[in-house]
Amino acid sequence: MRLSKKQSQLQNQVMELVHSDRRLSENERYFILENYQESAGALNSLSGAFFTPEGLARDFAIEVSDGVSIIDLCAGIGRLGFALEQKATRLVCVEYCEAYIEVGKRVLPDAEWIQGDVFDKELYRGLGFFDWSVSNPPFGKIKTGNYEGNYRGGLFEYRVIEMGSRISSFGAFIIPQESASFRYSGERCYREEINDRCRTFMKQTGITLSNNCGIDTTVYQAEWHGVSPKVEIVTCEFIEKPSSEQQLDIFADSEEAA
Repeated sequence: MRLSKKQSQLQNQVMELVHSDRRLSENERYFILENYQESAGALNSLSGAFFTPEGLARDFAIEVSDGVSIIDLCAGIGRLGFALEQKATRLVCVEYCEAYIEVGKRVLPDAEWIQGDVFDKELYRGLGFFDWSVSNPPFGKIKTGNYEGNYRGGLFEYRVIEMGSRISSFGAFIIPQESASFRYSGERCYREEINDRCRTFMKQTGITLSNNCGIDTTVYQAEWHGVSPKVEIVTCEFIEKPSSEQQLDIFADSEEAA
């Protein structure tokens, strides 16, 4: 996407802050989140990655408990983490794109940033178990190299949810409405609606995609950069925190199924 003159000016200001050698104020971090253009230096349209609008991230945070450990899968530059950092006793951000991480470390300097493929199980060795996994993952059939799971379909968002189920007790995810098990955003009323792809995912993984507290995401539909997806926030209850011995085998099921 070609940037306007105004967008280019703001992007330049953002990168000046990113490359500065001081700790940024909260207002400066917010300025980066509001004005960074993900299409300026990364192939976001090809990877399906678009950053969460500020209001949606703030509403999303309602679903996550206070005083918990959180891992953000496909963290981008840290929009969800920024909305959640006051709730987190520990915040870990996993992101593949190095350019995003460079920016994200300035937005969330106290988070632990990990660069790599979100499906590479070696990234999680030694990290321990989390209370919550969260994500606004890329949508659709995105090529992945290291995915091993019980879900046999190709939708990236479902793969991220299954990964979250192996490292956390609870999850909250922003996914396309057609991938959810219900319809609420932009509708007259809530209704359960499970298509074949969603039914297959839940059957293969044993994961139930539950509704949220009543967040209509279409309020923020015009605030995405370059797209206007209709999405839902789904919540998941995975498993109780395993013992230390069990944590060594949190990927055993997927290895046996592969």
